[in-house]
Amino acid sequence: MRSAPIVARPGAPSLAPNAVQAAPRPAVVGASDAIATQGLTKRYGNTTAVDNLSLHVSRGEIYAFLGLNGAGKTTTIRMLLGMLRPSAGGAEIFGTPIHAGVRALWSRVGYVVETPHAYPDLTVRENLEVARRLHLVADPRAVDRALDRFGLGPYAHARAGALSLGNAQRLGLAKALLHEPELLILDEPANALDPAGVVEVRELLRDLARRQGATIFLSSHILGEVAKMATRVGIIHAGRLVEELPAEEIKQRCRRRLVIDAPQRNAAQQALARAGYMVRAAQDGVLETTDERALAHPEYLAELLVRDGAPPSRLSVEQQDLESHFLQLVGGEGLP
Repeated sequence: MRSAPIVARPGAPSLAPNAVQAAPRPAVVGASDAIATQGLTKRYGNTTAVDNLSLHVSRGEIYAFLGLNGAGKTTTIRMLLGMLRPSAGGAEIFGTPIHAGVRALWSRVGYVVETPHAYPDLTVRENLEVARRLHLVADPRAVDRALDRFGLGPYAHARAGALSLGNAQRLGLAKALLHEPELLILDEPANALDPAGVVEVRELLRDLARRQGATIFLSSHILGEVAKMATRVGIIHAGRLVEELPAEEIKQRCRRRLVIDAPQRNAAQQALARAGYMVRAAQDGVLETTDERALAHPEYLAELLVRDGAPPSRLSVEQQDLESHFLQLVGGEGLP
């Protein structure tokens, strides 16, 4: 079944989690924080899935929580939603410690965790109607708005269990936004969506943050995609927060570069400089440039270098991905 386009229109997130019992903890949140954790840890026997995680997510920002598969992203999200009890440390949402007695908090939160869950034998409309009643949304037209907003109108009477993966993800997002929450917590929100759907979800989330002041905390393993919408990025590896970066630095990390190597590196760099190309030595000794002319026509540089007596032995356009960035951060240890 084909995915329908998402149309970003006014509307709103999903069923509240069943919080596990945990004792309230001392405050760790600042006045401007939507999410705060301090020393958040989860162990399974001898395995530490999340290790002493402390982070702060400001209200109104789009915070991307990046990590390779198995890094601890989903475990962290499940603790934020009260679905898992931490082994140590604590978490707060809007200044309220997460524990079983904070049911009122979930009216302000929408979420999608791992595979979006639905009642498979109910229709798409019936699933949204159940979510509307559970969230105490008085306006029955909220369901129609959600169907329209996520392009689910043609599937309104289809069984949720018969949806494609992409449309199941759309249904999960529609449920998560149904009650217009202040905070969205999303685990891989673009999972199973086609490229057009990925772009539409990205624009929808940006619009929610910009126009409605919503806070969005999303996990992903795709550095290039979140760089287009996140205001801040936290990178988790082996359960630890290893780096946080503002949006502008993320964009810098995702830029393409032309890598140049030659037996006579100095001569090659001088020849390119004379031709007006800004070329610098990279950490591994090779030459690199982000000059758009060079990226568009690397063959021109090859001709130039051959003509100037410094022929290249390597000429390749590269874009750093998350895995290669992790290799730089952690030296390859523990990576699959």
